[in-house]
Amino acid sequence: MQLSIIIVNYNVKYFLEQCLQSVLLATKNCTAEIFVVDNNSTDGSKQFLEPLFKEVHFIWLPKNIGFAKANNIALTKTSGDYILFLNPDTIVAEDSFEKTIAFLQNNTAIGALGVKMIDGSGQFLKESKRAFPSPSISLFKILGLANLFPKSKLFAKYHMGHLSVNENNEVDVLAGAFMLVPKVVLNVVGSFDEAFFMYGEDVDLSYRIQKAGYKNYYFAKTTILHFKGESTKKGSLNYVSLFYKAMNLFVHKHYKSGNAAVFTFLINIGIWFRASLATLTSVFKVDKKTFIKDKDNFIISDEVNYTKVVEILSVHNESVMDRVNIFNNDKKNTINDISTIQSYLKRDTAVVFCQNHLSVSKIIQLVQQFPVGIVKRFHLANTKSIVSSHSKDGRGDSIGL
Repeated sequence: MQLSIIIVNYNVKYFLEQCLQSVLLATKNCTAEIFVVDNNSTDGSKQFLEPLFKEVHFIWLPKNIGFAKANNIALTKTSGDYILFLNPDTIVAEDSFEKTIAFLQNNTAIGALGVKMIDGSGQFLKESKRAFPSPSISLFKILGLANLFPKSKLFAKYHMGHLSVNENNEVDVLAGAFMLVPKVVLNVVGSFDEAFFMYGEDVDLSYRIQKAGYKNYYFAKTTILHFKGESTKKGSLNYVSLFYKAMNLFVHKHYKSGNAAVFTFLINIGIWFRASLATLTSVFKVDKKTFIKDKDNFIISDEVNYTKVVEILSVHNESVMDRVNIFNNDKKNTINDISTIQSYLKRDTAVVFCQNHLSVSKIIQLVQQFPVGIVKRFHLANTKSIVSSHSKDGRGDSIGL
């Protein structure tokens, strides 16, 4: 068994459906097993997903035990040479596993590998590559200097802004959304620390891998979609509390007492600042959903998937503008082609990217080319749902049959 994939689910059944479909496409040229650990979802995940994915090993837990513990339960059942920790709100490209495994096979000093991630709007996600937190790095981030000087090696070190997003590089921290680790490395350093309930466990594991003498690498030669913020909305008080508690835990575990005291002080400032901001935001801001109003949907699809997408949209009172041509000889019920569609787009329109003859890799490429303000939606062949996300900070949205 080459690859064991572990996904922890919590109330994101439609995102997970799209994720699993992309995983099945990406594992066609390798031997792989897929484990889904469900943290007692209440959205009908079991009834919806289990009949659709007979090849997946589902583990249904009676309560939410957190991200780290759930991953570790599945890890004990794996037999792959490589372990991939993958978030349910991701869509991987067809080449993601082949390329990353080959890179690890040719670079045995690497202990863990992450990939280039973009959000649902096509924007690069900075957490694809990060540095270990320190008092100075945290201070620069809290003061906003990292945003003012996004490519500075000093001020933007938290997200390693000085490193090209399109080149492979050694980094400190990899995101748990896509973390590929050789099984032999986990046998040496251990898996996720179960003291972390949610957030911070990837920082801790990255730290232990590096401390054991291995390298953590950012791999830029494949790109995945990561919709972000589905289980816990980023910017909410709950997110702020969980995230900074995790950072406190990491600091006290790995830093000497003097530095830990300084770091804890800065973290508490960050908690106060972010909590205040979250409170003000919740008062004045309405949480926008991408599917709240009738939008004019252009569907980039073949005829089969077009029918399915229209069915899903119709159930949710969404209007359809037209189907966009994929091939030159595909003229039935379509408007022009992909290159022409952008002239039709307005901020009240949406584009539904459908995988079938259009590959996931091609969709990921197109998403980055389309205007940021346009709503991008995603539907993989043989699925019953459509998923969407405006940005890395907003909760994604999904609809299905």
